[in-house]
Order: sequence, then C-alpha cells, then structure tokens
Amino acid sequence: MSLLPVFLNLSNERAVVVGGGAVALRRTRTLLDAGLNVTVIAPEICVELLALPAVSEQRGYREGDLAGARLVVAATNCPEINGAVLTEARQIGALFNHAGEAESGNLRFAATARRAGVQVAVNTGRELPMLAQALTRCIVALLPGEAQLGGWTAAREQALTLPLPQREEAMQRLKADIQAAVGGPV
Repeated sequence: MSLLPVFLNLSNERAVVVGGGAVALRRTRTLLDAGLNVTVIAPEICVELLALPAVSEQRGYREGDLAGARLVVAATNCPEINGAVLTEARQIGALFNHAGEAESGNLRFAATARRAGVQVAVNTGRELPMLAQALTRCIVALLPGEAQLGGWTAAREQALTLPLPQREEAMQRLKADIQAAVGGPV
C-alpha cells in the first residue's frame, strides 16, 4: 500500500475519538497538540483522558456522533463499535483512523521526532510501530537545537539580501554547514 506523506493544518477543526483507554489517550493528546477540538466518547474514560482539555461524553457511541467531524479515531475494544464508527466516518467524508487495524482507516498516525520547531514523521509502511519509534529516537538526536536553528535562519535571511552570485555562494555554505551538522551523505 502506498501512503501519501503529508502534514495537515486542522487547527480548530472537530475531531471525535471513540474510546476511553490508553490508545484513546495517546491519540487525543496528539490531536490536541495539533490544535484540534476533540470530543471523546466512551462509557468509561480513563482519569488521564478526563484531565485533558477535550470534551468528554461518558456514554456509548451513537450514530450521528460524528456530525461535523473532520477527523475520527475508533479506539475501542469492540470490533462492532469500531466498524460502525468507521462506516459513519466514511459516510461523512472524514479522515479516520482505526487504532487497532490501521489498514481499515484512511489515516495513520506517524511516529514523530520534534525539536525547536522541526518535526519529522516516520511511517514504516508496514505494521511495525516499534521500528518507527526506534527510528524517531535516532532522528531526534540529529535535530538542531533552538540556537543552531536560529543561526541557520539568520544566515539564510542574510543570504537572501545579497546580490545573486554572493547569494548562491552563501546558500551553498549554509547548505554545507547544515549537512555537516546533521551528518550523513553529502
């Protein structure tokens, strides 16, 4: 299966997470971090999830709960409920993730490495989240710190003010500096 690697700006959009356990907690944190307005629906919701700034509805899922949602996560232990959630998500045209069966949804959550505003997402293309997590631990060590990133940004801004031949030389020096800092092939 071929996946489209993409970063989406869904800030202030509605998301619904159906489920109230550890997986729902992880997905809800991810969605909140991305600026979505999250509603969690489950008969039982773990304490950590209740403490998050999401709307919590302690009850079972009902058809119509996904109205207006741009993104949906099915994260229950019940295949019938997850199936009903995915059916409704398809009908309304929402992006949807099945936390237990990634191939059933049209959205997968990548493992991410973040530092100083740089974000790298990793997906293995297979159901190997342990590999994706191991790779992100390696990648985060390569990411620049705030001061280094600020220096590169300032160097780029300065280079853009130069006349064309000097600009190209300055950009090539910056490119070489960045490559040397992160390592790997040139």
